[in-house]
Amino acid sequence: MNITLKEGIDWVGYVDWTVRDFHGYKTESGSTYNAYLIRDEKIAVIDAVKAPYAEKYLDHIRALVDLGKIDYIVCNHAEPDHSGGLPAAMAACPQAELVCNAKCKTALEKHYDTAGWKWHVIDDGDTLSLGKHTLTFINTPMVHWPESMFTYIPEEKLLFSMDAFGQHYASAFRFDDEEPLDVILHEAKTYYANIVMLYGRPTAQTMERAAALDIEMIAPSHGVIWRSHIKEVFAAYQNYVVCKPQPKVVVVYATMWHSTEKMANAILEGAQEYNVQALLFDVDTTHMTRIVTEVLDCATLAIGSPTLNNGIMPSMAGVLCYLQGLRPTNKVGFAFGSYGWSKRGGPNEVEATMKEMKVELMREPIRAQYVPTPKLLEECREAGRQMGKYAEQFVR
Repeated sequence: MNITLKEGIDWVGYVDWTVRDFHGYKTESGSTYNAYLIRDEKIAVIDAVKAPYAEKYLDHIRALVDLGKIDYIVCNHAEPDHSGGLPAAMAACPQAELVCNAKCKTALEKHYDTAGWKWHVIDDGDTLSLGKHTLTFINTPMVHWPESMFTYIPEEKLLFSMDAFGQHYASAFRFDDEEPLDVILHEAKTYYANIVMLYGRPTAQTMERAAALDIEMIAPSHGVIWRSHIKEVFAAYQNYVVCKPQPKVVVVYATMWHSTEKMANAILEGAQEYNVQALLFDVDTTHMTRIVTEVLDCATLAIGSPTLNNGIMPSMAGVLCYLQGLRPTNKVGFAFGSYGWSKRGGPNEVEATMKEMKVELMREPIRAQYVPTPKLLEECREAGRQMGKYAEQFVR
Protein backbone atom coordinates (compact mmCIF):
# COMPACT_ATOMS: atom_id res chain seq x y z
CA MET A 1 0.00 0.00 0.00
CA ASN A 2 1.36 3.43 -0.98
CA ILE A 3 0.86 5.64 2.06
CA THR A 4 3.14 8.56 1.15
CA LEU A 5 1.44 11.79 0.07
CA LYS A 6 4.53 14.00 -0.07
CA GLU A 7 8.05 13.65 1.27
CA GLY A 8 7.70 13.40 5.03
CA ILE A 9 3.89 13.25 4.91
CA ASP A 10 2.15 9.86 5.20
CA TRP A 11 -1.31 8.37 5.67
CA VAL A 12 -1.71 6.64 9.06
CA GLY A 13 -5.46 6.01 9.13
CA TYR A 14 -7.66 2.92 9.09
CA VAL A 15 -9.68 1.21 6.34
CA ASP A 16 -13.06 0.02 7.60
CA TRP A 17 -14.12 -2.56 5.02
CA THR A 18 -17.22 -3.82 6.79
CA VAL A 19 -19.03 -0.75 8.17
CA ARG A 20 -22.51 -0.58 6.62
CA ASP A 21 -24.26 2.15 8.60
CA PHE A 22 -23.30 5.74 9.37
CA HIS A 23 -26.23 7.14 11.41
CA GLY A 24 -28.77 6.04 8.80
CA TYR A 25 -26.53 6.38 5.73
CA LYS A 26 -26.03 2.91 4.24
CA THR A 27 -22.31 2.67 3.57
CA GLU A 28 -22.30 -0.21 1.10
CA SER A 29 -18.69 0.51 0.10
CA GLY A 30 -17.29 0.70 3.63
CA SER A 31 -15.22 3.70 4.65
CA THR A 32 -11.83 4.95 5.74
CA TYR A 33 -10.88 7.11 8.70
CA ASN A 34 -8.00 9.11 7.32
CA ALA A 35 -5.23 10.50 9.49
CA TYR A 36 -1.89 11.87 8.42
CA LEU A 37 1.62 12.12 9.90
CA ILE A 38 3.97 15.02 9.12
CA ARG A 39 7.64 14.53 10.02
CA ASP A 40 9.63 17.75 10.21
CA GLU A 41 11.64 19.58 12.88
CA LYS A 42 8.37 19.34 14.75
CA ILE A 43 6.17 16.29 14.25
CA ALA A 44 2.42 16.61 13.79
CA VAL A 45 -0.49 14.23 13.27
CA ILE A 46 -3.59 15.43 11.43
CA ASP A 47 -6.74 13.89 12.97
CA ALA A 48 -7.41 10.52 14.58
CA VAL A 49 -9.71 7.60 13.80
CA LYS A 50 -12.83 5.97 15.22
CA ALA A 51 -12.27 4.71 18.79
CA PRO A 52 -12.24 0.93 18.09
CA TYR A 53 -9.33 1.38 15.69
CA ALA A 54 -7.14 3.63 17.82
CA GLU A 55 -4.47 0.96 18.38
CA LYS A 56 -4.18 0.24 14.65
CA TYR A 57 -3.80 4.00 14.09
CA LEU A 58 -1.08 4.22 16.74
CA ASP A 59 0.65 1.20 15.21
CA HIS A 60 0.75 2.97 11.85
CA ILE A 61 2.33 6.00 13.50
CA ARG A 62 4.79 3.88 15.53
CA ALA A 63 6.02 2.28 12.31
CA LEU A 64 7.26 5.71 11.20
CA VAL A 65 8.10 7.65 14.37
CA ASP A 66 8.48 7.32 18.13
CA LEU A 67 5.13 8.32 19.71
CA GLY A 68 7.02 10.20 22.41
CA LYS A 69 8.41 12.58 19.79
CA ILE A 70 5.06 13.81 18.48
CA ASP A 71 4.63 17.53 19.16
CA TYR A 72 1.12 18.20 17.87
CA ILE A 73 -2.10 16.34 17.14
CA VAL A 74 -4.49 18.44 15.06
CA CYS A 75 -8.25 17.88 15.35
CA ASN A 76 -10.09 19.29 12.34
CA HIS A 77 -13.49 17.96 13.43
CA ALA A 78 -14.80 16.68 16.77
CA GLU A 79 -17.24 14.06 15.45
CA PRO A 80 -16.33 10.69 17.00
CA ASP A 81 -15.47 8.95 13.72
CA HIS A 82 -12.47 11.33 13.62
CA SER A 83 -11.87 12.16 17.27
CA GLY A 84 -12.72 8.84 18.94
CA GLY A 85 -9.07 7.79 18.90
CA LEU A 86 -7.85 10.99 20.53
CA PRO A 87 -7.97 9.83 24.17
CA ALA A 88 -5.71 6.87 23.30
CA ALA A 89 -3.47 9.09 21.18
CA MET A 90 -3.09 11.78 23.83
CA ALA A 91 -2.27 9.12 26.43
CA ALA A 92 0.30 7.49 24.14
CA CYS A 93 1.92 10.78 23.07
CA PRO A 94 2.78 12.57 26.35
CA GLN A 95 4.57 15.46 24.63
CA ALA A 96 1.77 16.24 22.18
CA GLU A 97 -0.40 19.35 22.25
CA LEU A 98 -3.95 19.04 20.93
CA VAL A 99 -4.37 21.69 18.23
CA CYS A 100 -7.91 22.85 17.50
CA ASN A 101 -10.16 25.91 17.51
CA ALA A 102 -12.11 27.06 20.56
CA LYS A 103 -15.41 25.47 19.50
CA CYS A 104 -13.67 22.17 18.88
CA LYS A 105 -12.05 22.30 22.33
CA THR A 106 -15.49 22.76 23.89
CA ALA A 107 -16.93 19.85 21.90
CA LEU A 108 -14.02 17.54 22.77
CA GLU A 109 -14.35 18.40 26.46
CA LYS A 110 -18.01 17.31 26.29
CA HIS A 111 -17.17 14.05 24.51
CA TYR A 112 -14.13 12.87 26.47
CA ASP A 113 -12.23 13.13 29.73
CA THR A 114 -9.65 15.70 28.62
CA ALA A 115 -8.09 16.27 32.04
CA GLY A 116 -4.36 16.43 31.53
CA TRP A 117 -4.50 17.21 27.82
CA LYS A 118 -2.22 19.97 26.61
CA TRP A 119 -4.12 22.44 24.42
CA HIS A 120 -2.99 24.70 21.59
CA VAL A 121 -6.11 26.65 20.65
CA ILE A 122 -5.98 28.42 17.29
CA ASP A 123 -8.27 30.74 15.33
CA ASP A 124 -9.09 31.24 11.67
CA GLY A 125 -5.97 32.19 9.71
CA ASP A 126 -3.51 31.20 12.43
CA THR A 127 -0.35 29.33 11.47
CA LEU A 128 1.95 26.84 13.15
CA SER A 129 5.48 26.24 11.91
CA LEU A 130 6.85 22.69 11.91
CA GLY A 131 10.12 23.73 10.25
CA LYS A 132 9.95 23.32 6.49
CA HIS A 133 6.17 23.01 6.66
CA THR A 134 3.62 25.54 7.88
CA LEU A 135 0.17 24.51 9.06
CA THR A 136 -2.45 27.15 8.21
CA PHE A 137 -5.86 26.80 9.83
CA ILE A 138 -9.11 27.75 8.10
CA ASN A 139 -12.38 27.64 10.01
CA THR A 140 -15.19 26.04 8.01
CA PRO A 141 -18.23 26.37 10.32
CA MET A 142 -21.18 24.11 9.48
CA VAL A 143 -19.24 21.99 7.01
CA HIS A 144 -20.68 20.16 8.68
CA TRP A 145 -20.35 20.92 12.43
CA PRO A 146 -19.78 24.38 14.00
CA GLU A 147 -16.17 23.60 14.95
CA SER A 148 -15.07 22.13 11.60
CA MET A 149 -11.88 23.43 10.00
CA PHE A 150 -9.36 22.80 7.22
CA THR A 151 -5.60 22.54 7.68
CA TYR A 152 -3.47 23.71 4.73
CA ILE A 153 0.26 23.34 4.03
CA PRO A 154 1.17 26.07 1.51
CA GLU A 155 4.68 24.72 0.89
CA GLU A 156 3.19 21.45 -0.40
CA LYS A 157 -0.05 22.93 -1.80
CA LEU A 158 -1.79 20.29 0.30
CA LEU A 159 -5.24 20.74 1.87
CA PHE A 160 -6.48 18.49 4.67
CA SER A 161 -10.15 19.05 3.94
CA MET A 162 -11.86 17.24 6.83
CA ASP A 163 -15.25 15.87 5.62
CA ALA A 164 -15.39 18.04 2.50
CA PHE A 165 -14.60 16.12 -0.72
CA GLY A 166 -14.77 12.85 1.23
CA GLN A 167 -16.37 9.55 0.38
CA HIS A 168 -17.44 6.58 2.47
CA TYR A 169 -15.32 4.25 0.38
CA ALA A 170 -12.97 1.48 1.49
CA SER A 171 -10.06 0.80 -0.81
CA ALA A 172 -6.66 -0.88 -0.84
CA PHE A 173 -5.45 2.26 -2.60
CA ARG A 174 -5.09 5.76 -1.25
CA PHE A 175 -5.35 7.99 -4.33
CA ASP A 176 -8.04 9.03 -6.80
CA ASP A 177 -6.05 7.96 -9.86
CA GLU A 178 -5.79 4.40 -8.51
CA GLU A 179 -9.56 3.87 -8.60
CA PRO A 180 -12.18 4.39 -11.37
CA LEU A 181 -13.08 8.08 -11.42
CA ASP A 182 -16.79 7.47 -12.02
CA VAL A 183 -16.95 5.25 -8.93
CA ILE A 184 -15.29 7.69 -6.54
CA LEU A 185 -17.23 10.67 -7.91
CA HIS A 186 -20.44 8.70 -7.31
CA GLU A 187 -19.31 7.95 -3.76
CA ALA A 188 -18.45 11.64 -3.27
CA LYS A 189 -21.94 12.58 -4.49
CA THR A 190 -23.55 10.01 -2.18
CA TYR A 191 -21.52 11.34 0.74
CA TYR A 192 -22.44 14.95 0.02
CA ALA A 193 -26.14 14.14 -0.46
CA ASN A 194 -26.45 12.17 2.78
CA ILE A 195 -24.13 14.17 5.05
CA VAL A 196 -23.58 17.70 3.78
CA MET A 197 -26.59 18.66 1.60
CA LEU A 198 -28.29 20.52 4.44
CA TYR A 199 -25.26 22.83 4.66
CA GLY A 200 -25.12 23.94 1.02
CA ARG A 201 -24.68 27.65 1.76
CA PRO A 202 -21.75 27.37 4.20
CA THR A 203 -20.21 24.72 1.94
CA ALA A 204 -20.42 27.14 -1.00
CA GLN A 205 -18.67 29.81 1.07
CA THR A 206 -15.98 27.33 2.04
CA MET A 207 -15.56 26.36 -1.62
CA GLU A 208 -14.84 29.99 -2.45
CA ARG A 209 -12.12 30.12 0.18
CA ALA A 210 -10.64 26.81 -0.96
CA ALA A 211 -10.65 27.94 -4.61
CA ALA A 212 -8.39 30.85 -3.64
CA LEU A 213 -5.73 28.45 -2.35
CA ASP A 214 -3.00 26.95 -4.51
CA ILE A 215 -3.90 23.27 -4.25
CA GLU A 216 -2.19 20.24 -5.77
CA MET A 217 -3.64 17.65 -3.39
CA ILE A 218 -6.76 17.33 -1.22
CA ALA A 219 -6.61 14.86 1.65
CA PRO A 220 -10.10 14.38 3.14
CA SER A 221 -11.05 12.54 6.31
CA HIS A 222 -12.80 9.73 4.43
CA GLY A 223 -12.08 7.92 1.18
CA VAL A 224 -9.35 8.44 -1.39
CA ILE A 225 -6.98 11.40 -1.60
CA TRP A 226 -7.43 13.72 -4.59
CA ARG A 227 -4.26 14.42 -6.58
CA SER A 228 -5.21 13.96 -10.25
CA HIS A 229 -8.90 14.93 -10.42
CA ILE A 230 -9.14 18.03 -8.25
CA LYS A 231 -10.85 20.05 -11.01
CA GLU A 232 -13.46 17.35 -11.43
CA VAL A 233 -14.39 17.12 -7.76
CA PHE A 234 -14.43 20.92 -7.40
CA ALA A 235 -16.78 21.16 -10.40
CA ALA A 236 -19.00 18.44 -8.94
CA TYR A 237 -19.22 20.26 -5.60
CA GLN A 238 -20.17 23.51 -7.33
CA ASN A 239 -23.22 21.66 -8.65
CA TYR A 240 -23.93 19.86 -5.38
CA VAL A 241 -24.05 22.99 -3.21
CA VAL A 242 -26.99 24.37 -5.21
CA CYS A 243 -28.60 20.97 -5.95
CA LYS A 244 -28.22 21.90 -9.63
CA PRO A 245 -31.06 20.22 -11.53
CA GLN A 246 -30.22 17.63 -14.17
CA PRO A 247 -32.68 16.30 -16.76
CA LYS A 248 -33.93 13.78 -14.25
CA VAL A 249 -37.35 12.78 -12.93
CA VAL A 250 -37.59 10.86 -9.64
CA VAL A 251 -40.78 9.07 -8.56
CA VAL A 252 -40.77 7.72 -4.99
CA TYR A 253 -43.62 5.74 -3.50
CA ALA A 254 -44.85 3.35 -0.83
CA THR A 255 -47.71 1.00 -1.54
CA MET A 256 -50.10 -1.31 0.33
CA TRP A 257 -52.45 -3.02 -2.17
CA HIS A 258 -50.57 -1.81 -5.28
CA SER A 259 -52.87 1.15 -6.03
CA THR A 260 -50.17 3.76 -5.34
CA GLU A 261 -47.69 1.56 -7.17
CA LYS A 262 -49.90 1.63 -10.29
CA MET A 263 -50.09 5.42 -10.06
CA ALA A 264 -46.30 5.67 -9.70
CA ASN A 265 -45.76 3.52 -12.78
CA ALA A 266 -48.19 5.63 -14.80
CA ILE A 267 -46.39 8.83 -13.76
CA LEU A 268 -43.09 7.24 -14.82
CA GLU A 269 -44.56 6.24 -18.18
CA GLY A 270 -45.51 9.83 -18.89
CA ALA A 271 -42.07 11.15 -17.93
CA GLN A 272 -40.36 8.58 -20.16
CA GLU A 273 -41.90 10.20 -23.23
CA TYR A 274 -39.28 12.94 -22.84
CA ASN A 275 -35.51 12.98 -23.20
CA VAL A 276 -34.81 12.66 -19.50
CA GLN A 277 -33.58 10.13 -16.98
CA ALA A 278 -36.64 8.75 -15.20
CA LEU A 279 -36.21 6.77 -12.00
CA LEU A 280 -38.74 4.86 -9.89
CA PHE A 281 -38.14 3.90 -6.24
CA ASP A 282 -40.25 1.82 -3.86
CA VAL A 283 -39.18 2.90 -0.37
CA ASP A 284 -39.67 -0.65 0.92
CA THR A 285 -37.10 -2.08 -1.50
CA THR A 286 -34.65 0.82 -1.97
CA HIS A 287 -32.68 2.30 0.91
CA MET A 288 -33.14 6.01 1.51
CA THR A 289 -29.39 6.56 0.97
CA ARG A 290 -29.87 5.82 -2.74
CA ILE A 291 -33.10 7.82 -2.95
CA VAL A 292 -31.56 10.93 -1.41
CA THR A 293 -28.53 10.67 -3.70
CA GLU A 294 -30.78 10.73 -6.77
CA VAL A 295 -32.98 13.51 -5.37
CA LEU A 296 -29.89 15.74 -4.92
CA ASP A 297 -29.77 16.64 -8.62
CA CYS A 298 -33.21 15.73 -9.96
CA ALA A 299 -35.31 18.45 -11.56
CA THR A 300 -38.73 17.04 -10.69
CA LEU A 301 -39.91 14.86 -7.83
CA ALA A 302 -43.19 12.98 -7.31
CA ILE A 303 -43.81 11.35 -3.92
CA GLY A 304 -46.69 8.97 -3.25
CA SER A 305 -48.18 7.11 -0.32
CA PRO A 306 -51.37 5.20 0.44
CA THR A 307 -53.32 6.02 3.60
CA LEU A 308 -52.79 3.96 6.73
CA ASN A 309 -54.54 4.89 9.99
CA ASN A 310 -55.38 8.30 8.52
CA GLY A 311 -51.71 8.94 7.79
CA ILE A 312 -48.88 7.96 5.49
CA MET A 313 -47.15 4.60 5.41
CA PRO A 314 -44.49 4.39 8.15
CA SER A 315 -41.78 3.47 5.64
CA MET A 316 -42.54 6.63 3.64
CA ALA A 317 -42.64 8.69 6.84
CA GLY A 318 -39.08 7.60 7.59
CA VAL A 319 -37.83 8.57 4.13
CA LEU A 320 -39.60 11.92 4.24
CA CYS A 321 -38.18 12.69 7.68
CA TYR A 322 -34.66 11.96 6.38
CA LEU A 323 -35.20 13.92 3.17
CA GLN A 324 -36.78 16.89 4.91
CA GLY A 325 -33.83 17.11 7.29
CA LEU A 326 -31.38 17.30 4.38
CA ARG A 327 -33.41 20.05 2.63
CA PRO A 328 -32.76 19.52 -1.08
CA THR A 329 -33.31 22.74 -3.05
CA ASN A 330 -34.44 23.62 -6.58
CA LYS A 331 -37.09 20.88 -6.82
CA VAL A 332 -40.46 20.94 -8.58
CA GLY A 333 -43.06 18.23 -8.09
CA PHE A 334 -46.27 16.96 -6.52
CA ALA A 335 -47.80 14.37 -4.20
CA PHE A 336 -49.99 11.41 -5.07
CA GLY A 337 -51.49 8.32 -3.48
CA SER A 338 -54.56 6.36 -2.55
CA TYR A 339 -57.10 6.36 0.25
CA GLY A 340 -60.14 4.35 1.35
CA TRP A 341 -63.06 5.67 3.39
CA SER A 342 -61.23 8.78 4.59
CA LYS A 343 -59.72 11.45 2.36
CA ARG A 344 -57.34 12.39 5.15
CA GLY A 345 -53.89 10.86 5.19
CA GLY A 346 -51.42 9.69 2.59
CA PRO A 347 -51.34 12.19 -0.29
CA ASN A 348 -52.28 15.15 1.94
CA GLU A 349 -49.50 14.48 4.43
CA VAL A 350 -46.99 13.98 1.66
CA GLU A 351 -47.94 17.31 0.13
CA ALA A 352 -47.67 19.05 3.51
CA THR A 353 -44.14 17.73 3.92
CA MET A 354 -43.20 18.74 0.38
CA LYS A 355 -44.40 22.26 1.16
CA GLU A 356 -42.21 22.30 4.28
CA MET A 357 -39.31 21.16 2.08
CA LYS A 358 -40.10 24.14 -0.17
CA VAL A 359 -40.66 21.96 -3.22
CA GLU A 360 -42.42 24.08 -5.85
CA LEU A 361 -45.73 22.25 -6.36
CA MET A 362 -46.77 21.69 -9.97
CA ARG A 363 -50.33 20.73 -9.14
CA GLU A 364 -52.75 19.45 -6.50
CA PRO A 365 -52.17 15.91 -5.21
CA ILE A 366 -53.47 13.09 -7.38
CA ARG A 367 -55.74 10.89 -5.24
CA ALA A 368 -57.26 7.51 -6.01
CA GLN A 369 -60.02 6.04 -3.86
CA TYR A 370 -59.19 2.37 -3.33
CA VAL A 371 -58.13 1.52 -6.90
CA PRO A 372 -57.08 4.03 -9.63
CA THR A 373 -59.48 4.12 -12.58
CA PRO A 374 -58.19 4.18 -16.19
CA LYS A 375 -59.09 7.88 -16.28
CA LEU A 376 -57.09 8.60 -13.15
CA LEU A 377 -54.10 6.62 -14.45
CA GLU A 378 -54.17 8.78 -17.57
CA GLU A 379 -54.13 11.82 -15.28
CA CYS A 380 -51.02 10.33 -13.69
CA ARG A 381 -49.38 9.89 -17.10
CA GLU A 382 -50.16 13.49 -17.99
CA ALA A 383 -48.63 14.66 -14.72
CA GLY A 384 -45.56 12.56 -15.58
CA ARG A 385 -45.41 14.25 -18.99
CA GLN A 386 -45.39 17.63 -17.30
CA MET A 387 -42.53 16.45 -15.10
CA GLY A 388 -40.61 15.21 -18.12
CA LYS A 389 -41.23 18.40 -20.07
CA TYR A 390 -39.96 20.52 -17.20
CA ALA A 391 -36.88 18.34 -16.62
CA GLU A 392 -36.02 18.24 -20.32
CA GLN A 393 -35.04 21.93 -20.29
CA PHE A 394 -31.89 20.94 -18.35
CA VAL A 395 -30.58 18.72 -21.16
CA ARG A 396 -27.19 20.10 -22.17
